[in-house]
Amino acid sequence: MFGGIMLHLIKLCVGAQSVEHLRVWQRARLDYMTRAGLPPEFAHHTRQTPKSADALISGGSLYWVIGGFILARQRLIAIRPEPDESGRVKCGLILAPEIIETEPYPRRPFQGWRYLKPEDAPRDLASDADQKDVPLFMRKELASLGLL
Repeated sequence: MFGGIMLHLIKLCVGAQSVEHLRVWQRARLDYMTRAGLPPEFAHHTRQTPKSADALISGGSLYWVIGGFILARQRLIAIRPEPDESGRVKCGLILAPEIIETEPYPRRPFQGWRYLKPEDAPRDLASDADQKDVPLFMRKELASLGLL
């Protein structure tokens, strides 16, 4: 644990248009890995390795920013070095397969990943059943106004 607290990561989900788009992309990747005889796990690769890996895998998640809002998270299972095609070692963030939608939380673009303290993380959307019935564009607007 980092200073006695659990940590999360936050990262832009470059290329994804929605949480469903992220789900479809990850399912396709896992299907490919299974067909190729590789372990069916989802690893997101970054250049930099977090120094606080123990705090992250002790219950932490990777929060995805999609279209300017944190909209989803995936639990971090492991963090390990992994070589890319050219032989350079990158950081593999191994994620649980379940993508959990969160309350929309506005977030400006940034490079790489950032640490996210648990008290700053948005709540899971599943914990508030009333919000599931509100269309995403309305949830985003309410969040940008500070009303959600």
